[in-house]
Amino acid sequence: MTEHFSLQLGSRPLTLGELRRVYAGPVEVRIDEGAMRAVRDSHAATSRLASGNLPAYGINTGFGLLAQTRIPSSQRALLQRNIILSHSAGVGPLLDDAIVRLVLVLKLASLSRGFSGVSEKLAHFLEQLINAELYPCVPAQGSVGASGDLAPLAHLSLPTIGLGTIRHRGEIRPAAEILARAKIAPVELGPKEGLALLNGTQVSTALALAGLFELEEVFAAAMVSGSISLDALQGSDVPFDPRIHNLRGHDGQTRVAEVYRELLAGSEIRESHRTCERVQDPYSLRCQPQVMGACLDLMTQTAATLGTEANAVTDNPLIFSGTDEVLSGGNFHAEPVAFAADILALACAEVGSIAERRIALLVDPKMSGLPAFLALDSGVNSGFMMAQVTAAALVAENRMLCHPASVDSIPTSANQEDHVSMATHGARRVLTMTANALNIIAIEFLAACQGIDFRKPLKTSPSLQHAHDALRAEVPFAEADRLLADDIAAAANAIRLPAVQSLADFLLPSYR
Repeated sequence: MTEHFSLQLGSRPLTLGELRRVYAGPVEVRIDEGAMRAVRDSHAATSRLASGNLPAYGINTGFGLLAQTRIPSSQRALLQRNIILSHSAGVGPLLDDAIVRLVLVLKLASLSRGFSGVSEKLAHFLEQLINAELYPCVPAQGSVGASGDLAPLAHLSLPTIGLGTIRHRGEIRPAAEILARAKIAPVELGPKEGLALLNGTQVSTALALAGLFELEEVFAAAMVSGSISLDALQGSDVPFDPRIHNLRGHDGQTRVAEVYRELLAGSEIRESHRTCERVQDPYSLRCQPQVMGACLDLMTQTAATLGTEANAVTDNPLIFSGTDEVLSGGNFHAEPVAFAADILALACAEVGSIAERRIALLVDPKMSGLPAFLALDSGVNSGFMMAQVTAAALVAENRMLCHPASVDSIPTSANQEDHVSMATHGARRVLTMTANALNIIAIEFLAACQGIDFRKPLKTSPSLQHAHDALRAEVPFAEADRLLADDIAAAANAIRLPAVQSLADFLLPSYR
């Protein structure tokens, strides 16, 4: 039986930690009663606006360029249904359940603020989908990140009217069949409800949050693997002296340097060469606090942006029930998310890039003083030669992928939507990049632990030995060449383990 995390919506803002839990597994949500009152008030105001004579966008008018077209009352229910059908134009692979679950929670949280005009019945329908683990099938491609994530949110909304498909614990079936089995009735949409479902930044925000959460795990593992590499290469811990970092004053750099000092404390390897003749180490060892600290600062800034966006009302128009006003604006424009995703992509590329340089040092006997390619009998054995090549290929791919998406606006909707954010695919590519970076760090972890083993009988620090042991429980020391892809996959799993992550994850925004 799957254990569900319980979450109340509407009583207070969602935290990054809670959103990480939603991403990690099933969640049971409940809408706060005070929030539900606001939903009812907003819905009542929308009904009054719909019955009035004044034009109200999306309530008694068409959409986009058709905003000047008045819709007779007899066709307004059809209008809301049609917008879902016509906007379900997505293509490409389906979003994972974890992403769809985040999108559903973010959408329901936004609607629960009481400014979208939807009914209590529609809010409860979404609540039931989340709690029953019924995740609409949503194609990943088709949003430009302005006027909301229209195409993917339309696919998310199809089950509301009994259409589309739903994935439940791996099984994909027609929505009508799954809903009937779960005894959940579709909803007949009222004024503005179709538009409220489609408008918003929830898909791009969910993808960016997922990218943040994945990058956090990569970052924590890179702190550990970078420390092990430094010890295996007999690097100095002097560059982590707090006096150096206090003089510069960047928060991330200072905090990261402290963690490096703690991770390396008590290393016999370090003590064995404290009086060696080497004056300075290569930048990929010596400048880890400066590079990783800058990345941490970027992650912290973008986390704040995404935390704000996760709790925002981003559909259009907005209904103010106290005055029965309907205000058209542009909260659906995902520019903050687009910038956040671009910044995450830069940080991800740098974490992988500096790690690959450390791998290159480890396999180079001139730089490391270790056997060539970390192989006992190099020549007969190629050791980690190709592992470094794989890491280099992944770094190159991430450099290509980190081109900013936010600058590539393409006008849409007959120039009504003439500047768009491109946040959705900008956020989606971060997940591709973090998967690449995870494998780079896995390769470094393998190589660094191999290097540590060559330093025996000297031992690394107790903290790093703990991480080393977590890997060796899955991957033995490489005495001869073997299928290295299997070792990389096992190492990628090992660096996600608490034994590794807990050594540095307390630095990260969603863990604070």
